Amino acid sequence: MQPAHTHQEIVDRVLDTAAARGAMYADIRVQDQVSQSIQTRNGVVDNLLNAKDRGFGVRVIVDGAWGFASSSLLETGEADRIAALAVEIARASATVRSGTATLAPETPVVDRYETPVAIDPFSVSVEQKLELLMAADTAMRAVRGVKVALGSLYFQRDDKTFASTEGAYIEQRLYESGCGINAVAVGGGEVQNRSYPNSGGRHQVTEGFEFVRRQDLPGNAGRVAEEAVALLSAPQCPSGEMTVVLDGSQVALQIHESCGHPVELDRVMGTEAAFAGTSFLTLDKLGSYQYGSEHVSIIADGSLHGGLGTFGYDDEGVPAQRVPIIENGVLVNYLTDRQSAAHLDQRSNGTGRASSWGRIPLVRMTNLSIQPGTWRFEDLLADTGDGLYMQTNRSWSIDDRRLNFQFGTEIAWEIKNGKLGTMYRNPTYTGITPRFWNGCDAVCNEESYVVWGTPNCGKGQPSQVAHVGHGAAPARFRNVRVGVLR
Repeated sequence: MQPAHTHQEIVDRVLDTAAARGAMYADIRVQDQVSQSIQTRNGVVDNLLNAKDRGFGVRVIVDGAWGFASSSLLETGEADRIAALAVEIARASATVRSGTATLAPETPVVDRYETPVAIDPFSVSVEQKLELLMAADTAMRAVRGVKVALGSLYFQRDDKTFASTEGAYIEQRLYESGCGINAVAVGGGEVQNRSYPNSGGRHQVTEGFEFVRRQDLPGNAGRVAEEAVALLSAPQCPSGEMTVVLDGSQVALQIHESCGHPVELDRVMGTEAAFAGTSFLTLDKLGSYQYGSEHVSIIADGSLHGGLGTFGYDDEGVPAQRVPIIENGVLVNYLTDRQSAAHLDQRSNGTGRASSWGRIPLVRMTNLSIQPGTWRFEDLLADTGDGLYMQTNRSWSIDDRRLNFQFGTEIAWEIKNGKLGTMYRNPTYTGITPRFWNGCDAVCNEESYVVWGTPNCGKGQPSQVAHVGHGAAPARFRNVRVGVLR
């Protein structure tokens, strides 16, 4: 890997200045990011943005308290100033601190990591990218009843350097690629949407342009549009308690909201209570709490190929790891950074990540995935008998403890005698997290398994948006409350 910039002098000045001014620990993160966003709407280019962002952030511990400062000016004089400012902030914080900042031990490494890509997305011309989006756009608008056709591509490259007074020096080059289309149909007083490969604008991974080609947006555009139009006249989703099969993308969001956030140890310990809430998975539940059925095993894996939460090292210099979180339904671990792990006398499991050089690392999901089961999708439907198959998220709501939730999907189909039947519009379901996951009695196998990307995970004050991943396959849940219940 050849990083875009060499930051050795900035790094040395920051660490030397911080140590000379009394920091017992200091680290620096330098980040150079380039990104490209392309959006089309009804046959025209709606947005085309090429952006660059660079800067550095400095963390220090002085007198048992944290200090942080950052700057977009990568110069040696600024390095000295920012390091001194971080120390000054830490000293001020120490006068009102309620506890002592402690880091779990970590072996410092000197290393380089680069996302493996087959096709550098920045080597593909804008003309080729627009040709792909316009082909999908044309196919969607060819379907009568479609009023709006949307398409998007997104690409990102981060060159990151991390170094600390403990001796770590790590360089990383991380690539991301994302794409998506959406058809909006209007008629009969209804507005309906269908998305592909996922809702929320796009599906995103740590791969190159080869990922976009695999999704075949033009080849799926006609189907997406036809389903959007069909939903206009489809019957309303029925209400009641029934068996539900969720598609993999909806299982991924269910994991994100009702599994991923509640196992973040900083939330459990109350440091996210002001903004993102707390967690029902309190420390007394570790190792014994029956979170889900025996079919529910969830692993956090920062090394998973293609996952949007994949990297070589987190933003504290901790290597990416594969960590069991739920084993056969039992809570066995939390997501931790170096500070939260110290409270449990553990080592960090590599989830300390910041959204940019100007933000501090927080406990963030990596790739939190349910492990595949043994069922082929067709066999699972046949075994289900009667129920409801729900696909592609449309809405979500969950309380601040991550306990009570309601989700809606874009589309659903009746499962009748083991086969898909009537299409339904506006499907919703609701539940209580442990009761819902204890009702999971089947997960599909690797044939249906996809690592989905979530590029919009919010947390922290000031707010940070993280990119995380979730591996999932369709799964079956018993006794689920569906629709509007009276």
